[in-house]
Amino acid sequence: MKMRSWLAGLFLLFFFFSLEAVEPQKWELLRFEDFIRGRLQALRLSSEGWLSLSLKGEMSAGPSEEFYLSAVTSPDGTIYLGTGHNGRIYRIRSGQSELYFQSQEMDVTSLALDSKGVLYAGTSPNGKIYRVTGPAQGSIFFDPEEKYIWDLLLTEKGTLLAAVGEKGGLYEISPLGEGKLIFKAQDTHVLCIHRLSSGEIYAGSGSSGCLYLINPQGKATLIFDSGYEEIKDILIDESGLIYVAAAGLPTKTRKEEPVRPAIKSGTSTDISITVVASDEARPASPLSSAEGREPGAIFRVTPDGLAKKLWSSSEEMAYCLVLNRTDKKIYFGTGPKGRIYCLEGDERLSLVFEARCEQIYSLHSGANQILFLGNNPCTLGFLSREQAIEGEYLTPVLEAPALATWGKLEWLAELPAGTSLIFQSRSGNSLPPGETWSDWSPPYQRSGETVLSPKGKYLQLKVLFRSQAGNVSPILKRITLFYLPANLPPSLARIEILEPNEVFLKPPEQEEVIWGLVKTRRAEKGDREEGRLTSLVARKVLRPGYQTFRWEASDENGDELVYSIYLRKEGENDWRLLAENWTENIFTLETETIPEGRYELKVVASDWPSNPPSLELRAEKISLPFVIDHSAPEIKNITSLEKNNQLELHFEAEDSLSAIKKAEILIRPGPWQVVFPVDGLCDSRKEIFDLKINLKPGSERMVVIRVEDRSGNRNVIWQKF
Repeated sequence: MKMRSWLAGLFLLFFFFSLEAVEPQKWELLRFEDFIRGRLQALRLSSEGWLSLSLKGEMSAGPSEEFYLSAVTSPDGTIYLGTGHNGRIYRIRSGQSELYFQSQEMDVTSLALDSKGVLYAGTSPNGKIYRVTGPAQGSIFFDPEEKYIWDLLLTEKGTLLAAVGEKGGLYEISPLGEGKLIFKAQDTHVLCIHRLSSGEIYAGSGSSGCLYLINPQGKATLIFDSGYEEIKDILIDESGLIYVAAAGLPTKTRKEEPVRPAIKSGTSTDISITVVASDEARPASPLSSAEGREPGAIFRVTPDGLAKKLWSSSEEMAYCLVLNRTDKKIYFGTGPKGRIYCLEGDERLSLVFEARCEQIYSLHSGANQILFLGNNPCTLGFLSREQAIEGEYLTPVLEAPALATWGKLEWLAELPAGTSLIFQSRSGNSLPPGETWSDWSPPYQRSGETVLSPKGKYLQLKVLFRSQAGNVSPILKRITLFYLPANLPPSLARIEILEPNEVFLKPPEQEEVIWGLVKTRRAEKGDREEGRLTSLVARKVLRPGYQTFRWEASDENGDELVYSIYLRKEGENDWRLLAENWTENIFTLETETIPEGRYELKVVASDWPSNPPSLELRAEKISLPFVIDHSAPEIKNITSLEKNNQLELHFEAEDSLSAIKKAEILIRPGPWQVVFPVDGLCDSRKEIFDLKINLKPGSERMVVIRVEDRSGNRNVIWQKF
């Protein structure tokens, strides 16, 4: 009984697909690179390409500002938020934000909080550091001759370290606000710093993307050159390994200000995943880099400078790093998709969160959660240690070659008890998906169901992940969709008519097999006009008695094409079939078997090898008229007169079908000489020649005249004088 049901299902599947084409096409999401092109909500995408429920993300209502640029948290959970371009600092407690301090600068680019609750704020574009002791209670603490204060760090000595630009350096500032330059970089910016308990400081630069180690005496050593423009952030794990976020076009010549959200936009060994981002509404085809996007990478560097690239992207920029206190894993944020990735101890990578903003600009680890700042639009959110109980995946848009009928939807998944996956589909004929698309279909709950969405050129799937408990999740490993594009007719470009007697020889050249002949035979030896010799490419040569045609054909469905070749004499109605089921886009006619005259060639392209007989589609193209000419041109009305060692020669050349190609004369013992007609150009069926030829002593008193037409026919006449 089961076998009968299986056979019946197989028959129905075959019947369904045979209605429109012999073979369905398959669209599949299987790898990390496939799934990341979609949109994730509360989902984790592992390096194996598996989707599951991720950490729970919670958004907080932050203040209305253009950009969130910096943050620091106090032990009691209070958040201090630096913003731009109004230069404000906010204090956020219990989800409520209040203006804490108004600076005189545009941007608050860095914050640091000491053990007494005193807040230090680095600003730009005039490079001042403020000391803020309470609401609206602050003053300028240190004012170096710099434009940007990129990072601040308090030491156990009570001093404050400040990474600055655009001259590029590192200041140490005493509790009294007295600063000294302890490191001057060759770069225009020092963007980030990290201090070890030994007093050594790691510094990441902008403009050349280098990582420096500065000892307590102020001596700097270049540890790692990333090859990127900027080192955006530095992290040291518990074992002493260094992680750096590198970003920007890898060049040594750019001197612009490091990339901020206001602008949308060692030895190294690659070991893992390279990501290529794409827009949600774009087809799932290879995509090119979007303008304004810049590359990014995450490196792991040993203290002696040996580096390993753990992640890279041609379009995503890495902004920040954090070590989660709870799970001891490293997280990093990117743009322009607002993504947070996780690096685990065995160098595996996963995408754990995708926010509804363009950049994840800053990450901060708390006791039970990770705080993140996002921009475009401004976003303040938290990743908790708890797993979400519901998530959603929106696939990239499938683009069919033509209007398509949707077939079976299949998926491979693990569904522990208490979990479920629900699929829906929608289709349309325009991008991006919008009001003209169909509504979301009823849910598909079993793999192998037929897609219910109407025919269309585009299709998108939505997958809902659910779990009744916070410790288990459905795992989606593969999505497969079968579909049938409507059969489109082939397309034929113009038919190219080669010069008479031009043919192509198939390699190897020793065999001299003419390409495009119905009956291949060894060509006769003769004069050659050889192209570039190669054992791999067909050669163009001259062989009398042939006429070659070429054309270009295509099929949007990718169907196999065959051709029928027809010939018709000018003035006749009926076409004569020369060849059918021809598989090449070149055809050579043996003109010796065809009477003289003007003819047309017709090529009919058919896609029948890839479609049932009832759905075969054709396209045809007729060539321009061409001539088959077997007769030599006539040489007539010859007169010759010798006068004062000069020969005055007159003759006419005329051909009934072809234009005159060239004329030559020979007066022995001299060589052949090309001569030109009265009008200066051989381009007509009749040409007139009036020549004056200087005679050399001892010349034979006879001239040989040779004329050739465009079809290669020649005539020769002797004329005594």
